[in-house]
Amino acid sequence: MTNRAGTYRKNLTGDAEYKSFVPNPLPPDPPVEFDEDMVSMLVKANRSIAALDSISIRIPDMDLFVSMYVRKEALMSSQIEGTQATLEDVLDPMIEANTNRNVADVVNYIKATEYAISRLNTLPLCNRLIKETHAVLMEGVRGQERSPGEFRRSQNWIGGQGSTLRTARYIPPCPEDMDQAISDLEKYINSDDDNDPLVRAALLHYQFETIHPFLDGNGRVGRLLITLFLMENKVLSTPSLYISYFLKNPYLHSVGF
Repeated sequence: MTNRAGTYRKNLTGDAEYKSFVPNPLPPDPPVEFDEDMVSMLVKANRSIAALDSISIRIPDMDLFVSMYVRKEALMSSQIEGTQATLEDVLDPMIEANTNRNVADVVNYIKATEYAISRLNTLPLCNRLIKETHAVLMEGVRGQERSPGEFRRSQNWIGGQGSTLRTARYIPPCPEDMDQAISDLEKYINSDDDNDPLVRAALLHYQFETIHPFLDGNGRVGRLLITLFLMENKVLSTPSLYISYFLKNPYLHSVGF
């Protein structure tokens, strides 16, 4: 099966045979078509994010604002992955001493976000920065045994608990194809694509999650990439985009926000 998104590749043989997905490199070919509804939504989105950034840079105590916003986003992003923690847990002044496994996941997301934003001052958004950020995210928490800071060297898959390669809902690229796909994505991130930065952010987020280059933490890193890309492209001045709240709130989806 072949389409604009990519193709399927057969791996192994006999009873062990399975198909993994091989995404086509970005930008899409043929390119994204903008009908009237899409243009309207894109204009609305750009106005909203410009207003958000304008308000955020006027906050008197910027360091405190950014610190709190990062914590809220870290909490919600971790909750999407099933982490059981509250904002009260995250704001505990004794958090380093009293942290449990769930809170530790959120703390590491905060550290990873702060690290990645700081690293953008010395390094462009690239695979090296992505891997370094992943290493901070996974340090000392569940999943730390799953190659933190390194792209996977084995096949992974997405499915319910107990699923196998035969019953998986989705099987990302095999390691060989993943290496090429993540290299292509790095080139796209730093290319001169003419698409609106918000469209490009959506495309790179889709592509990263499709590639699923890590054994764990792909969702959290993928959502963080949206903010990092928009900051690097001067669409945002601060990490004030609360993307996980939207993804976790079905009401906002239903009303078109």
